[in-house]
Amino acid sequence: MPARDKYHNTVKNALIKDGWKITHDPLRIRLARGRNLFVDLGAERLLAAERGFEKIAVEVKSFTSPSDMKDLEEAIGQFVLYARLLKRYYPEHQLYLAVTEDIHRTVFAEEAGQTMIEDGIISLVTFDPMEEKIVRWISQM
Repeated sequence: MPARDKYHNTVKNALIKDGWKITHDPLRIRLARGRNLFVDLGAERLLAAERGFEKIAVEVKSFTSPSDMKDLEEAIGQFVLYARLLKRYYPEHQLYLAVTEDIHRTVFAEEAGQTMIEDGIISLVTFDPMEEKIVRWISQM
């Protein structure tokens, strides 16, 4: 299994506080020939008795390298790969990239990050790492 992001438990706790039940930690995508990929978290919450459960998968990224653009490139590549495979194996799950609110205000407010959101390439969930709290959900999908 891959190493956990430094904010893994922070995001997990924030999702629980936001009413989500963690169903997978991590969510395994089993591929052919015994290969596996792991999305950091799977979660669900009851929308309403007649509507059933909303299900999400969350990939946590801390953006700690010296280059925010390199982190963005890697996060987008991983997100697109996971999104395509989730559509095949877990079509009921909506994938989100979890980043701190500070990263949202910097990296995702700039043209490259904003384009990924506006064009529906990625969906974000932002969090406050100090309060372990979800700040906002951002999706054009």
